[in-house]
Amino acid sequence: MKGIGLITIILGIIFIVAGAVTWGAVTTNLAAEKITVSDDADAFAGQLVDTPWEAWVQADVIDHHALEASGGKTYAELDQDDPVRQTVMTASFLRASLFTSVVAFGVALLVVGIGVSLLLVGIALRKLGSHVAAADVVLESDTARTSAPATTAAPVTAAPAAPAPVAAAPVAAAPVGPGATSTTAEPTTVDPVAPTTAPPAAAGPAHVANPGPADPDAPKV
Repeated sequence: MKGIGLITIILGIIFIVAGAVTWGAVTTNLAAEKITVSDDADAFAGQLVDTPWEAWVQADVIDHHALEASGGKTYAELDQDDPVRQTVMTASFLRASLFTSVVAFGVALLVVGIGVSLLLVGIALRKLGSHVAAADVVLESDTARTSAPATTAAPVTAAPAAPAPVAAAPVAAAPVGPGATSTTAEPTTVDPVAPTTAPPAAAGPAHVANPGPADPDAPKV
């Protein structure tokens, strides 16, 4: 779009320059004829004809004078042997030349107007292209931001749970001797994390079994 706008601006400048050159050329050539506006004209009386308005007024005055000389008849209405016919023909030629210059002025002005329009359109296109380019940059940045992979958080390693303490089964001490009583050891709790060696259970007092009748010959203990 910015390229099209640049081309349009260049064409507008060319049209403006061409129209201005045409206007200047017509003005120079018309002024070189040294035509002045008649004193009985409605406007621009006595001025040099070098603008489209003065040329139009002078052409109207010439037509008025020619009709007065021919009695209100045009060149086509006069007889071929009428001496006024030549005067009317010259007046028609001058009027046509002046109207041609008016048309040339109009074409030059039209070209300049087209050039100005193209210039404004080109400037608008370039500004619009700049806005579109800025919007594309913003859209691309937003797209890149939304399409970027999300940052993965480092995994958190949970501390291993301490196993529940295991209760050891109570150990029953075997009775020794006839008078011994059965004792049950208190249950102990074993911690699997910090294992310890349980002290051996203390044995109860030893009882000697009745050996029966004493042997008189046996030594005493």
